[in-house]
Amino acid sequence: MQTVLVFILVLSILVFIHELGHFIFAKRAGILVREFAIGFGPKVFSKVYGETLYAIRILPLGGYVRMAGEDVEAVDIKTGSLLYLTFDETNKVKHVYLYEPNIMTEKVRTGRLLEADLEDGLYVQMETDQGEERFDLHEQALIHYDQKNWIQVAPKDRQFGSKTVGQKAMTIFAGPLFNVILTAVLLSVFSLMVGAIQQNPLKVGEVLPDTPAERAGIKTNDAIIRLDGKSISKLEDLQSYLTKGGGEPVTVTVERDQQTLEFQLTPQQSEGKYYIGIDPARTDVTFLQAISNGVTDTYDYSIRIMEGFGMLLTGQLGVKDLGGPIQMGSITGQAVEQGIEKVVLWTALLSLNLGIFNLLPIPALDGSRLVFIGIEAVRGKPISPNREGMVHFVGFALLMVLMLVVTYNDIMRLFF
Repeated sequence: MQTVLVFILVLSILVFIHELGHFIFAKRAGILVREFAIGFGPKVFSKVYGETLYAIRILPLGGYVRMAGEDVEAVDIKTGSLLYLTFDETNKVKHVYLYEPNIMTEKVRTGRLLEADLEDGLYVQMETDQGEERFDLHEQALIHYDQKNWIQVAPKDRQFGSKTVGQKAMTIFAGPLFNVILTAVLLSVFSLMVGAIQQNPLKVGEVLPDTPAERAGIKTNDAIIRLDGKSISKLEDLQSYLTKGGGEPVTVTVERDQQTLEFQLTPQQSEGKYYIGIDPARTDVTFLQAISNGVTDTYDYSIRIMEGFGMLLTGQLGVKDLGGPIQMGSITGQAVEQGIEKVVLWTALLSLNLGIFNLLPIPALDGSRLVFIGIEAVRGKPISPNREGMVHFVGFALLMVLMLVVTYNDIMRLFF
């Protein structure tokens, strides 16, 4: 149960940071944000603050920032509807009710709708008891469909599509960017907690029991200098080489007491990754060194993640090598057992994976939306919203299929 709660908490934090990036830059661009949601499905908790509905939904597998103009605007009033209008101090319509409101102290005007412009002109024209009358709408006017359902009007200049290419691109890019920034922060914290890895050369701090390294004879304080004759100096070099090798036997060259020794071993695989069974030696770091390490490690891990995506494209890795929510939950449980330092590291890596994955040009992801914005920049006008929406819909469906496949993989690995 503890593992499940920690996993939900970690995932919720990552989603919150991702959506916060979209939210902040949408607000900076003047876009009306209708909803900031963590999770999908029915609402568990919701509260309106300012113009935005903040919600926690029951399925903690993602989230979204719903901006005005992303989809066909839902604000609509049918001609002939009986309307009840209330006004602000400037005599502009602040509330439009499609039912008779229980308002005793405010001036209310009633009539049948003849015409409405809820985006450009911002007015409603009605047939009242005094004839045809036109009333100007406040730019934040609310349309009340019933006592529980309402929506704020979105003038054209508050909609996503009205913004410049740069503003739209930054609003979309900010989500993955915030995940990368969070990774750098967490890796800096991790560096402060455990110290910096001794590199140039890469020294062994601990040899894990019952692993290829222990069986081969590698010992604490050995300095790993070569793999199959190729020089290495960092832990990332070791991990990258093992991944590319796909589990093939490797010759590890170390320096020990001014001697050069070679060991033949075969990496083991766990949770889709290859390892030989060592923890690197570490030294204490200052605050500034920790920040530097956090940034450097973020870059190094990013390269490794992109190499992994490249191996998927070239067929070196297959769908069977991918992990889903169950595997992520399993690794979270292992991190919890190993201590807070491992939880911080695992959260950082999840955040980085989320950020980079979202930048891939796959329909329904941020990367695909950036591609469409790039096309708009080149051709001078956006792709038809209907066409773009269809592409994202198909992409989302394919992602759901992929999710089912990797979840099946998780179950097979866990129970069979």
